[in-house]
Amino acid sequence: MRSLNPSMLGSVALLILFLLAWQFGPGLLGMPEFVMPKLSRVAQETVSMWGTSGLLKHTLITAFEIIVGFGLGALLGVMIGVSLGLSPSAEAMLSPYILALQIAPKVAFAPLFVMWLGYTIYPKILIAILIVFFPVMINVLSAIRTVDPDMINLVRTMNASRWQIFRLVEFPSAMAALFSGLRIASTLAVIGVTVGELVGGNQGLGFLLVDAEGQGNTSGVFVAIVMLTLIGVLAYGAVVWAEKRVLHYLPKAMLSTQ
Repeated sequence: MRSLNPSMLGSVALLILFLLAWQFGPGLLGMPEFVMPKLSRVAQETVSMWGTSGLLKHTLITAFEIIVGFGLGALLGVMIGVSLGLSPSAEAMLSPYILALQIAPKVAFAPLFVMWLGYTIYPKILIAILIVFFPVMINVLSAIRTVDPDMINLVRTMNASRWQIFRLVEFPSAMAALFSGLRIASTLAVIGVTVGELVGGNQGLGFLLVDAEGQGNTSGVFVAIVMLTLIGVLAYGAVVWAEKRVLHYLPKAMLSTQ
């Protein structure tokens, strides 16, 4: 029988300690429920919101916005990262504008997108795209630029075309960096969608969070936060799973450093 991973056992132990502290800590510290509800109270509120507030529907809407925003933002980041990596002149021309777009606070765009597109899912997806785009683009750009020139020269001696050089050498070399960017982007997509729902939304977990806050329902706020966290963990886990399948040829030590 295989022995259990000590790291996994440690993580489970920390989770149990955290849940116990959440359950008994507020009572021991004399904290009122409207400040810090116990875990059992949050669980009760989850069941209540599931039946009366459409928690499942709002969770699925938020998850859909995150998936679409993450996918489109990652695709845009890969395309522009590759284009700029292969063309230094294009990077010199466009990088100031891309940097300015990244520096501009995304929260400031949220009301503008709502004014343009209304209280729909599109403003949330656009914000997620903006947030996801930059880390993916930067990682891919850096990886394309740092490809071993000896490998490129070797393929050229075999009369490879420009497309073959990119397909066989440059893009595979950038895959590890791409997945590093996707790991970061998977968590940022949750933040982007949540910001959009907080600023202007009538559906989604961000909307439920604002609604619970307006009613002074601290337990409801925690329910929304927990559901958003679970979506983020699942998104990150999906990227890690895909990374292990795609980059199975890399040593585990190299993957752990990405």
